[in-house]
Amino acid sequence: MIHVYLVPGMAANPSIFDPIKLPSDRFSLHPLAWKIPQPNESMSSYAKRMLEEVTHENPVLIGVSFGGVVVQEMAKNVNYKKLIIISSVKTKAELPRSMRFSKALGLYRIAPVGLVRHVNLLSEYAVTETLKHKAELYQKYLSITDPVYLHWALEHMLCWDQTTYAKDLIHIHGTADPVFPFKYIKDCIPVKGGTHAMIISRCKWFSKNLPKLIGD
Repeated sequence: MIHVYLVPGMAANPSIFDPIKLPSDRFSLHPLAWKIPQPNESMSSYAKRMLEEVTHENPVLIGVSFGGVVVQEMAKNVNYKKLIIISSVKTKAELPRSMRFSKALGLYRIAPVGLVRHVNLLSEYAVTETLKHKAELYQKYLSITDPVYLHWALEHMLCWDQTTYAKDLIHIHGTADPVFPFKYIKDCIPVKGGTHAMIISRCKWFSKNLPKLIGD
């Protein structure tokens, strides 16, 4: 049995992985929930605490968006079978200029709590069924609103200082990702038209292709 540990995106809960269906005779899926950071906790320390939930040898580590950053830090402290990131970045060079600008101005100190709380307003004032459906999805999947976590996560996303990455890393990225634009991404498996939320919107693609990428 291959044990697959999955880390969701920033503020997202593990249910974002519910639509992913891998053959149960080969794979056991273990979605991980976010922990509340300790005061002044480093990324390295946080990754080690996340690894406390990884109880099988040679796991597959999969992370989405900020979760992709975290699994890369986790991988530095464990022998893994495969390391896969989705809608994420491998180094700080792949961050868009807007995020680098936000880092320079320290905007992460004030932004995240308000952004997540306004999801509820989006639902109340949605004027079309499509917008309302999107807002409902955001409320379902983006349920982590603890301000300590949000401030910590955004700061460590913007201030992540990695310049090199594991050569066996598999990076899957959508060509229409507005958060981490495809033009900044190198050495990846492209998903044509995939957005930042393609772990949900393209779940059939992942269910079909992850088994082949993970291997036996």
